[in-house]
Amino acid sequence: MAVPTVLGELGLSILGLAAEYPPFSLKPDAIDTLAKRYHPDSPAMRKIIAINRYTGIDTRSSIGDPEHPVVNQAAPPSITDLHKVFMSDGVPLAIRASRKALAEARVDSSQVTHVVSTTCTDSANPGYDHYVAKELGLGQGVEKVLLHGTGCSGGLAALRTAANLCLGHTMRGKPARILVLALEVSTTMVRSELESIHALQETRIGIALFSDCASAVVLSNGLGDEKEPVYQLLGWEHRIIPDTEGDLGFDVDPVGWKVVLSPRVPKLTQSVLAPSYAALIDSLPLLPAGYRAPADFDWAMHPGGATILTGAEKAMGITPEHMRASYDTYINHGNSSSATIFSVLDRLRSKDMDALAPEGRVRDFIVGCAFGPGISVEMCMLKRNMTVGRAALSSSISGLQTPPETESEASSVPSEDAFETLGSSSTRRLETGEQEAFISEAMDSVELD
Repeated sequence: MAVPTVLGELGLSILGLAAEYPPFSLKPDAIDTLAKRYHPDSPAMRKIIAINRYTGIDTRSSIGDPEHPVVNQAAPPSITDLHKVFMSDGVPLAIRASRKALAEARVDSSQVTHVVSTTCTDSANPGYDHYVAKELGLGQGVEKVLLHGTGCSGGLAALRTAANLCLGHTMRGKPARILVLALEVSTTMVRSELESIHALQETRIGIALFSDCASAVVLSNGLGDEKEPVYQLLGWEHRIIPDTEGDLGFDVDPVGWKVVLSPRVPKLTQSVLAPSYAALIDSLPLLPAGYRAPADFDWAMHPGGATILTGAEKAMGITPEHMRASYDTYINHGNSSSATIFSVLDRLRSKDMDALAPEGRVRDFIVGCAFGPGISVEMCMLKRNMTVGRAALSSSISGLQTPPETESEASSVPSEDAFETLGSSSTRRLETGEQEAFISEAMDSVELD
């Protein structure tokens, strides 16, 4: 295919998107409840309970509460147990998200040509995408691809894969309407992580960050009749940070999967942002003159943790307002791995998010970014259609909230004396001076797997 001579000439458009969260919202004391119910007091358990109060997450979306049967067995649930819950509680979320995205796209099930899906919290054959496609009534000839091993970058990896499939259909002169789907059920692994914290006396903070969600987008190659796009997909960039396989991952285990998260992750991800961004911009020479510096764009950053977001601010010279939907999603839902990025993009087009744009100016162009195992970096450029949006949520916010930068999701933990000073109160925001003192004492001693 020839190099585009007009911006958007690839013809790739997101026609609809949706996120579907489960009904339960876990506050930080949910982890306290299970920790005290099944494990004795220990230094590592006290540390994770304290960190859990300062992640900046108000609630994590979950398929259940601390009384759910799968997290109240004598032993942590097996992979078989987790799979059953993934299918019974997770797949319906994916079906609902898909239906919402297809409805907004005005794409009938008979028009869907491909399904590109991802998950890192289940592994079965056939994959969950088979059952979603069956429930949606998709044709027997629909081409399906299920990505595994992509972790938190899976949403954008699936979008990139769908984009290349779209371009293949364009070369053949055929319309493509691709359902891109992400589903994660992470909160059921809390017992497994608590068991490791207790047995190994490791400070494992994944249980304080991860949540459950399904999200979907419909990507089109523009051939045939279609509605106005929500976003145009203009380009993408993918790269691997060399020799970082042991820094970020999700290892298989008889009782589920174990989060791998080294103290190097925030600095590694921060260091790769600028070169990835430069390569993306270089690939899009037809961008308008006013869009060159990172602050010229809005950002849909996967909220892997508070330090991932604050690290992006430092590396790229942007503000929390540039990533307002990322912060909002992180605070209200937590990190839902691959499904989060589409939720962020959906949230970004809300009127209450527009009201928080930096300098009061909503950007036409958006940089999407996520990090995954490898460490892999996914970045893309989107153009927002300002004539297509969503109404403000009924619980609109009056100002942008950002979590305290405790760095708890990667690099360190306070001393036990600091924990006693913090007390046993529920989650609260730190004042600036208090936050800096907490960080300076807190971030030296932990080693995470």
